[in-house]
Amino acid sequence: MTATRTESATPRPSGGRGAGPTRFARESVSELRKVLWPSRNELVTYSIVVIIFLVIMTAIVAGLDIGFAKLVLLVFG
Repeated sequence: MTATRTESATPRPSGGRGAGPTRFARESVSELRKVLWPSRNELVTYSIVVIIFLVIMTAIVAGLDIGFAKLVLLVFG
C-alpha cells in the first residue's frame, strides 16, 4: 500500500499583481545566461548540416510523391 500525503500544500506567497510575468522574465534571463552558446564556426557548421539534411529529405519525399503519383495513374489510369 502506498502512503499518501495528508498535509495541505503550502500556499504560494502572493507577489501582487503582475509578479508572475516579471518573475518569469527574470528567471528566463537568468537561465539564458547559463547557456553555453555555440561559437560562430559551430553555428555555421550546424546550419550547413541542417540545410543539407533538409535538402536530402525534401528530395526523398518529393521522389516518393512523384513515384506514388505515377503508380496511382498507372493502376487507375
